Amino acid sequence: MARIAPAEPPYEPSIAAELARIMPTGVPPLVLFRTLARSPRVFGKMFAGGLLDKGPLSLRQREIVIHRTTARLGCEYEWGVHVAFFAERVGLTPDHVAATVDGPSDAVCWAPDEQALLAAVDDLIEQRAISAASWSMLKAHFDDAQLLEAIALIGYYHTISFLCVGLALPLESYAARFPVDQTGEEKGPSAQGSSSQLAKGPHPEEAA
Repeated sequence: MARIAPAEPPYEPSIAAELARIMPTGVPPLVLFRTLARSPRVFGKMFAGGLLDKGPLSLRQREIVIHRTTARLGCEYEWGVHVAFFAERVGLTPDHVAATVDGPSDAVCWAPDEQALLAAVDDLIEQRAISAASWSMLKAHFDDAQLLEAIALIGYYHTISFLCVGLALPLESYAARFPVDQTGEEKGPSAQGSSSQLAKGPHPEEAA
């Protein structure tokens, strides 16, 4: 059970308008969004600072950063939502999706630019800094605007992950799940149910 009960309709007019704008037709507002709606100030600030509009990184690059950040921070809620809405759309195979959780940043399934992004995520989570080696890899593939975008994404999804985990949000029914290995321990991702229909529609922050 979530630690703060999500808001229920009827919402404040400004909240209702924003939820209608960002959510795909037929998909109810995310538990995260409805929980943030308990504080119109936090709701507004988080959406004002979002980075899911078109930016200097490709959609695939952006999602690799988000998948890795949320997975490394143990945020099954947000990781699972992004897998459901985006993994298929950006060409991430089940092996790619699994590698965002428990694979090394230099796994052979990733292109060199993707390995650089994954290394940056790992460095910032593990060391609170980006190593000289990782920075050199990043500079070989990305310009300054793209580098700033990547770091901002990692930071923003730290905040999202902390909100989801700190609030103990229940997982969305259609979202992907971290799988359980033979020992019963959570190890990596596994989609529960079909995400194909979701992958074809807009994500609930891109529906503008």
